Amino acid sequence: MANHFLRRQANWEELYFYKKTDVLYQLTFAFTKRFLKMGDRTIDQMVQAARSGKQNIAEGCADGVSSTEMEIKLINVARASIKELKEDYEDYLTTRNLCKWDDQHPRFAPMLDFCRQHNNQADYSPMYYKASDEELANLALTLCRQVDKMMTTYLEQLEKTFIEEGGIKERMTAARLGRRQTQNETIEAQAHEIEQLKERIKQLEEELMRYKSQG
Repeated sequence: MANHFLRRQANWEELYFYKKTDVLYQLTFAFTKRFLKMGDRTIDQMVQAARSGKQNIAEGCADGVSSTEMEIKLINVARASIKELKEDYEDYLTTRNLCKWDDQHPRFAPMLDFCRQHNNQADYSPMYYKASDEELANLALTLCRQVDKMMTTYLEQLEKTFIEEGGIKERMTAARLGRRQTQNETIEAQAHEIEQLKERIKQLEEELMRYKSQG
């Protein structure tokens, strides 16, 4: 019965935006360790925002089996956390008079292409303890923007599914109604067969009476 109303769980570990949030978490951990002083409140703020983005995607996909609504809420929490992280990196660059790369910067396009084509931790980890703070911060900003765009698309798909199929209550109701309709159709078919049998029995009885009267 559960197969009628429980959704198949998404493999969040294979989602590109989850992989990128995993990169963001590890990158942020290394960044704060290298460039922020111990005791700075921003360290916990940035690391927790990065972790929240990653964890809420995993929890949202897991909860999505039984509740599309809950998955939408948790993915939105993840998206808000990544936006918060993005603001922290922007503030870091601004307060230290470092350059925030845009499409006019010579290194912006190559970095953008690299982030589009690479999603795995192993592709980024060699940079964590070699790149400068400006380089890592701009790398993180690019990843944050890409993750936000991917999550927005994913949320639109979830909302469409929720509108078309409803949540678990609606799917359970549909499953019950479907089963009830099948039962009603079966009962009607059996009743029709019974009436046909009655009619056939009546015909046989009449034939038997005629046979006896002729004898």
